[in-house]
Amino acid sequence: MADTKDYGKPAHARDAREVSHWDSETDVVIVGLGGAGCCAALEARAAGAEVIALERAWKGGGTSAQASGQLYLGGGTALQKACGFEDDPEEMFKYLVASCGPGADEEKIRVFCERSAEHYDWMIGQGVPFKETFLPVEIGTDPYGDDGLSYTGSELAWPFREIAKPAPRGHTAQQEGENAGQLMMDLLLANVERAGVTVLTDALCEPLIMDADGAVVGVVATVGGEEKCIRARRGVILTAGGYIHNKAMLDRYAPVTRRARFRLGCDGDDGRGIRMGMGAGGDAIRMEAACIVVPFSRNRQFVKGVLVNRAGQRFCSEDLYQSLLGEIGMWREDGRVWLVLDDALYEQPQLPTEIAAVGETFEELEREAGVFPPGSLTHTLETYNANAARGEDPLFHKESRWLQPLSKPPFVVLDLTLEKYPFWSAFTLGGLHTLPTGEAIDPDGDVIPGLYAAGRNASGLPAHGYNSGLSLADATFSGRLAGTAAAKRRG
Repeated sequence: MADTKDYGKPAHARDAREVSHWDSETDVVIVGLGGAGCCAALEARAAGAEVIALERAWKGGGTSAQASGQLYLGGGTALQKACGFEDDPEEMFKYLVASCGPGADEEKIRVFCERSAEHYDWMIGQGVPFKETFLPVEIGTDPYGDDGLSYTGSELAWPFREIAKPAPRGHTAQQEGENAGQLMMDLLLANVERAGVTVLTDALCEPLIMDADGAVVGVVATVGGEEKCIRARRGVILTAGGYIHNKAMLDRYAPVTRRARFRLGCDGDDGRGIRMGMGAGGDAIRMEAACIVVPFSRNRQFVKGVLVNRAGQRFCSEDLYQSLLGEIGMWREDGRVWLVLDDALYEQPQLPTEIAAVGETFEELEREAGVFPPGSLTHTLETYNANAARGEDPLFHKESRWLQPLSKPPFVVLDLTLEKYPFWSAFTLGGLHTLPTGEAIDPDGDVIPGLYAAGRNASGLPAHGYNSGLSLADATFSGRLAGTAAAKRRG
């Protein structure tokens, strides 16, 4: 059900005393039936709760159905072992704490790492298939085929490879002629139906309903154009996605993110669940945080190139994960980023990129580009080449497999600036502050009785840093925990 209005403020809860009658009643109400909502519903039912799931669209799936079907999992999963890789929860924990950015929730990460292998087994139990093959990092990190395991973050890049022992943790559902995210969600949705969950589609929710004691006891939903009050005896779980499609919220919390042209998320990612939680006293945190991707290296040869800023200088290692590169490029370099290649590396980009300059020498290349201070690009490339010839990168410690002097003319500058390269992409990471159980808390740290959040409605594993597959892993795992916790609560 479409809603064209933009909202930036909390959706204040309705007083239960104003509810003249309840149209329906259940143990647990779930708002949003994407990856987090499905898993919350399945675990709530497994714990014996009666469940109603409310989905604003004509069917469930949400952004999870649009995704690649890749989950960031590790700690020694059966797939890692089958592909010959060792991993353990402690190494995974150290890496995620470092890569998920300042303010990463270590308690949530600890629980996730310790149960990650079990969560993989749970997904297998839901019928989600994973092919026991590994995609070499030289070929790619994004899922191109049906390989089950790959590197999806900066595990092999400096300084992360020194912080934790690297291991591939991207677990991608096996594609069978269709989008793997859609395949995964079709399986989960079928399981939700078999589990006996009552699913109401075309159901637009807002606001929550609270009693005089400050507990969430239900939700208001417009179902098929008719307003209904639905009572939740044990709790309401908000799993309605992020807010990348709410311009008012982006202006308020994450204005820089609006500069990315591709906004990754389904139409329902308008922040409604977050605003509902805030309207019930929930504390929304890290609302400025976003995953920002500049996808320049789908041609893996391009990682051997040299990224420069408007000063004509390198500003990071090119082998970092593309979200980290995007965040650095957006926040530190104002989206002013270029990639330099030689003829040995250049091939037609898989994502069309404007050529800013071509030259037979570094000096000619710099003059042709016309955007760098005189001598800057030439000095950068000559210094890089001298170090790369020795297999070194003293500035940014690029992994040796990606070090190759740019020595075969002609040389080319690809324009990756925000103005010229339309593939900068983003989705939001901030959300309601929750405990690992999914219980929502207020700004004082007190639990709001009966209110839970999971997936992108909550501030989850990624704080100010991201790795591919974390959203689906976080959504499905946090949904499970919230579903179990809500089912066990006695109102």
